[in-house]
Amino acid sequence: MSSFNYKIPLQLSKVIEGQEVATCNLINSVTKILELIITTKFGEHRSDPSFGCEIWDLDFELIVSESLWGEKLRKSLIKSITTHEPRLSDIEITVAISDFEKPNFSRQFTEIKKRVDIGIFGTIHKTGEDYSFKTNLFLSPLSVV
Repeated sequence: MSSFNYKIPLQLSKVIEGQEVATCNLINSVTKILELIITTKFGEHRSDPSFGCEIWDLDFELIVSESLWGEKLRKSLIKSITTHEPRLSDIEITVAISDFEKPNFSRQFTEIKKRVDIGIFGTIHKTGEDYSFKTNLFLSPLSVV
């Protein structure tokens, strides 16, 4: 197994030209995979339809209970990360939903969107280092902060 952590996105043109492909450290590599899992819809990755998470299916779902919605997303992320990022162990995930007011000055009104804060914590299996990753997304339509 290769010990190289290739930088995402891969620049395959460099491979064709016989040049070195850019690499990154282990922490950056894990972070990029987590970002991909969060922003990929199930079925979008042709060679592995289980890669991704349920946020895309939950995005336009009416949020009747924020705690149930957050728990569905949390369970989806745990399953996906456990399956697709074996370099991370002892995984704990937090999901918090809040309202976010975004002023729209051109139309002179304020948009209220749902904001999802995701925290992923664990241990880098190879080194035993603690690992933490935090991101937030806006729902309907889904966007990254």
